[in-house]
Amino acid sequence: MFIYILFSLPALLLAVIAQIWVKHAYNKASNIGSYSGMTGADVAKAILRQNGITNVKVEITEGWLSDHYHPLEKALRLSPENYHGKSLAAIGVAAHEAGHALQHNQNYLPLYLRSALVPVTSFGSNFAYIIFIIGLILIKFVFIGKVLMLAGIVLFTLAFLFTLITLPVEFDASNRAVAILRQAGFLSEQELIPVKKVLTAAALTYLAAAAQALSLLLWAVTEYNRNDD
Repeated sequence: MFIYILFSLPALLLAVIAQIWVKHAYNKASNIGSYSGMTGADVAKAILRQNGITNVKVEITEGWLSDHYHPLEKALRLSPENYHGKSLAAIGVAAHEAGHALQHNQNYLPLYLRSALVPVTSFGSNFAYIIFIIGLILIKFVFIGKVLMLAGIVLFTLAFLFTLITLPVEFDASNRAVAILRQAGFLSEQELIPVKKVLTAAALTYLAAAAQALSLLLWAVTEYNRNDD
């Protein structure tokens, strides 16, 4: 247990800091209206239209900051506050998700790699820890324990790779968002300042996720080595 805490605590603290920062930055930018008066949905649709993307739907999805782009369904989904909102936060988030749609349209490789890892990562996030713990319990008694621990390590590794691939995907989408908002004249340079803060804070959450995935992997490998006779 001590080893688990030793590996996981720094990543957990980073995750907490990231969540506090993104909430603060988002709430602050949410209270600043844009001069254009455009909603997040307006901006997302305009970006898609200007780039000749006509097969992507812009929809509402429930949940706070549940905004995302679904490559398979070609749907750009914004939470209610960002779909209808006219704040700098709403516009920044909408432009970021539109950046993912542009990545998809331009065959951005990291986006495809991340999408390919989604099924196995979803399984791993639900069962990797359980599989590894069962293996840890059984390793002193039967050979299957060692196999289960190795299977858990493989799943932890895939989860970590997923978070690594996510980093360039998210950073690139944010860079695209800022460039588009500037070039298309949706926001002034002054308005872009709080938008950049929101996107930077969001980027830290992805770094925190990568750190958490790495901490689990390192813990699993350490436990395996300690118990491998």
